[in-house]
Amino acid sequence: THRHTNTNTRDNKDNKMDKVNSTALTSVARALSASPYWKIGALSGAAAVALGAFGAHGLRKSIEDPHLLEVWDTAARYHLIHSAVLLLSPLATRSVAGPLFASGIALFSGSLYLRVLLDQPRFGAITPIGGLALIGGWLSLAL
Repeated sequence: THRHTNTNTRDNKDNKMDKVNSTALTSVARALSASPYWKIGALSGAAAVALGAFGAHGLRKSIEDPHLLEVWDTAARYHLIHSAVLLLSPLATRSVAGPLFASGIALFSGSLYLRVLLDQPRFGAITPIGGLALIGGWLSLAL
């Protein structure tokens, strides 16, 4: 019976910890989903998937230059990766992370999308500004 009692006590402690962990996760999920950066990140992620699919299927029919297709792929890849990070930016201790990631996505990937769609290399001048914003977002997570 002593062994049985210890098992029951351990099970009760585990159940209490499960409830605490579940409550904590629910609180974090609520906080994340209430943030505008959660919503922006989710919409941005959906757009990244759609634009990536467009590049892989629709764009390949109208653009022959393989370099431009690579540029589009880079834009879509960075767009999707940073959209996922944007979802978690409300957890950052620095509130600047969300704005940096959101603006970085728009400037970096947006300028590359425009460069390809309009066949205008001049949009490439905006890309490094977006890249710096993305780097700033990552650094803000480290501080």
